[in-house]
Amino acid sequence: MGDRVVVVGDALIDELRDDNGVREFVGGAALNVAVGLQRLGVDATLVAMVGDDEAGEHIRTYLSDHGVELLATPSSRGSSRAVSTRSGGGEPTYEFNDAAWNRGIRFGDAERTAMADAAMVAVSCYPFDDVEQTQALADATGGTRLAIDPNPRTGMLHDRDRFVAGFEGLVPGAALVKVGDDDARLLYGSELDVLRARLVGLGAEAVLATAGAAGATLEAGRDEVTRPISALPGRIIDTMGGGDAAFATVIAALVAGVPADADAWGAVLTRAMDVAAATCRFEGALLRQPSALAALDLDAIGT
Repeated sequence: MGDRVVVVGDALIDELRDDNGVREFVGGAALNVAVGLQRLGVDATLVAMVGDDEAGEHIRTYLSDHGVELLATPSSRGSSRAVSTRSGGGEPTYEFNDAAWNRGIRFGDAERTAMADAAMVAVSCYPFDDVEQTQALADATGGTRLAIDPNPRTGMLHDRDRFVAGFEGLVPGAALVKVGDDDARLLYGSELDVLRARLVGLGAEAVLATAGAAGATLEAGRDEVTRPISALPGRIIDTMGGGDAAFATVIAALVAGVPADADAWGAVLTRAMDVAAATCRFEGALLRQPSALAALDLDAIGT
């Protein structure tokens, strides 16, 4: 078994609309995590649905440029697209096309072999409310270390109760589960701390709970550490990829070895918050490390 991580979930085109016009980026939470891992030095394979269309060609080229292997499920509806409208604070609202609404992944021999050989399988923005898809994922990942980010999207959520049941079915024994305050509200109608305790109680080995401007907490067994958002030079441009960047950073740390104590977990969380903060200082969801800010004209991007 090598150090490769297989990431399962969504790949799409992000169409950004704001006062500056319309721009397109290759994205999707799972794709962002796979590319982020590669940029952190961890080999990654993405298992996702990609159409045989112009958007799909952009997705394939982008992944190839970043060195990410793609195991693609064909899509009769074309590639997924998310149209996001930005507020002044950078928080997006989303609308999804028919392909995203009806997304699905096929787990064939290549996908099963890749996951069996992986150091970890990371799942993000998966259709947990599709019973057949959830069972197929569980069958394909049996015995493999899992990292899970449910990452629900209102525009792709068919049934909240089924989604929660499918997600929680994979939580026991998972090496890492990431949730955000928006996930807690959308899926459970509860506070983030309540959801974190629930996931620990279900048997997750570690839970990363992100609370936006309030920072994040990482709980693993008896160890619990909290960090604020990182104060880096420049202003926040786009929050879209921050959570994916934090998730990828913690996964990369776990692939290298499980932290031994609270101090080690704290170092992992500090690093994750630094990477998330750097990512949010650029448009789009591509993971950036704090070193990327050193080459910028900080007078031009603001302080």
